[in-house]
Amino acid sequence: MRFTPKMTPYISDFPPDSLPISSIEIIPEPPNNENYPFNRELQQILHGKQLLFENLPHPLEEIHQHYENGYISYRKGIINNKNKSACARCGNSDGSLFASFPCARCGEKDCTYCRKCIMMGRVSECTPLFGWCGPEPVRKLSEHPLEWAGTLSPGQQIASVQVKEAVIENKELLVWAVCGAGKTEVLFEGINAALASGKRVCIATPRTDVVLELGPRLKAVFPGIKVAVLYGGSEDRHLQAPLTIATTHQLLRFYKSFDTLILDEVDAFPYTADESLQYAVRQSRKEISSMIYLTATPSQKWQNECRSGKRDFVTIPARYHRHPLPVPSFKWCGNWEKSIKKEKLPPIVTLWVKKRLDNQKQCLLFLPKIDKMERVLTILRKAYPKIQAVHAEDPERKEKVQMMRNKEIPMLLTTTILERGVTFPNIDVAVLGAEDRIFTESALVQIAGRVGRSSEYPKGEITFFHYGKTESMVKAQKQILKMNTEAKKKGLIDN
Repeated sequence: MRFTPKMTPYISDFPPDSLPISSIEIIPEPPNNENYPFNRELQQILHGKQLLFENLPHPLEEIHQHYENGYISYRKGIINNKNKSACARCGNSDGSLFASFPCARCGEKDCTYCRKCIMMGRVSECTPLFGWCGPEPVRKLSEHPLEWAGTLSPGQQIASVQVKEAVIENKELLVWAVCGAGKTEVLFEGINAALASGKRVCIATPRTDVVLELGPRLKAVFPGIKVAVLYGGSEDRHLQAPLTIATTHQLLRFYKSFDTLILDEVDAFPYTADESLQYAVRQSRKEISSMIYLTATPSQKWQNECRSGKRDFVTIPARYHRHPLPVPSFKWCGNWEKSIKKEKLPPIVTLWVKKRLDNQKQCLLFLPKIDKMERVLTILRKAYPKIQAVHAEDPERKEKVQMMRNKEIPMLLTTTILERGVTFPNIDVAVLGAEDRIFTESALVQIAGRVGRSSEYPKGEITFFHYGKTESMVKAQKQILKMNTEAKKKGLIDN
């Protein structure tokens, strides 16, 4: 696409004075013409978004008329500054993540594009990002949209009050809640206050399966509110809703959209490892907005900021069922990798498995690598043929997890893919090779958090089998003990 100095766009037969949008120094912003009969469908699609032309089911002529009447904004997709490129959508400025190609859309032989966010559609030097700068869509306000008959535990109630205050006062807050504390319920009153005052709310999380789980739960407690559930391939992508639940990747399409942004699992991959997702979160918020972070395992930096008073936070140190968190025990198992090469397991591990399966107690065994897991599976299946294994690329992953829930599988071997987001009511858990660097403090706390989640079975055993104790193992154990101590002091656990 090329533009004339008066910002008339062309996608073919380019006039001689036309340029790609990245070469136009200042993009004019026409004043809003209140008498213009704008297209409400375009308003619904574009409000709070930054989309490409191919994302819009409208002709260019109509889009440009809205621009000329001050309803649609054009922004540069690629910003060039002193021979350096930056992507306005994902924030990428790494030169190795840009490439050039002969572009039919603008006629340039070398049109630079961003490779970092290309899975969301190509942003190049001739690509405008379209946004809405006209009036906001009219929404009916509901005085009390929340319909929930449940009750909060004392720990949840304290956090709920602080979340609501942060939402009302447009502040940032970290909710540091142990695994199984019931973080979602803690959000209800804050979301209710935001929606009742006409604010737009987004709950974002790095993982699609969490989005799919949260969608029905939020729709059930806010039955009169339109809820958009966004992930790759979602049918809600053009739905303008007061409440949005989205993967962090989907936030790349939003721009100054949300009054309240709630980021769940702030410590989880890929969010922690991908600066473009962190950029997307910042860019999707309105300038005056509230930000709520949720995690059971904040980074060391964040923990230090909490303790030094640099970050506002609230802890929920106990689960709703008032039992302490199971504390990991450390068991030395020798050179387990050498053993499995000889098609054997360390005797202490074999005994752990036998004790549970002979007593019909389900269990999870975490391993650091897929190839090691497959070897252990072969060894264990000689005695227990029903045992299964799962990993991120396993096409039957969901089916196997469901079989475990249905108690059709006695034991599941897994990589860190099941460290969070799954609940089995009555299980013991072990980690084989807990010294491996993939088992960070955060991962080990999450793995320990799979045990004792149910009020019917609040106890269980978590064991770290190792060939040498690590700092991560010690820190994970200390963090769990610290939460139990805090919960006891606050009267949130019974024993």
